[in-house]
Amino acid sequence: MDRIYLKDLRIDAVVGVYDWEQRQQRPLRFDIELATDTRVAAHSGEITDTVDYEAVANTVRAIVTREPHTLLESLAEEIAETLMTAFRTPWVRIDLGKPGAVAGVAEVGIRIERGVHPGG
Repeated sequence: MDRIYLKDLRIDAVVGVYDWEQRQQRPLRFDIELATDTRVAAHSGEITDTVDYEAVANTVRAIVTREPHTLLESLAEEIAETLMTAFRTPWVRIDLGKPGAVAGVAEVGIRIERGVHPGG
């Protein structure tokens, strides 16, 4: 199974458990992989035969900016479920980072994988 990916997608959003976090936007960073079969698109040259990277990015932006979130975990889960359904992918991996969230740490975050892992 092939994979498409988006690396270092950055979106400003409201995420956090504390009141002060719920009052300000902060940058979030995403690396996203989706399993897909690219052979048809490779032969046809048609965007409709593959996963549209821009559509993936726009879907993630819409979820992230729609409303404030408290936990990265719930945000990542919602994104994974939506991407798997919208792009008919059997597997997705999401790395979701929150730069500068903890003093002295460049970035904190979560990595989730959902679905059937490509190759087994």
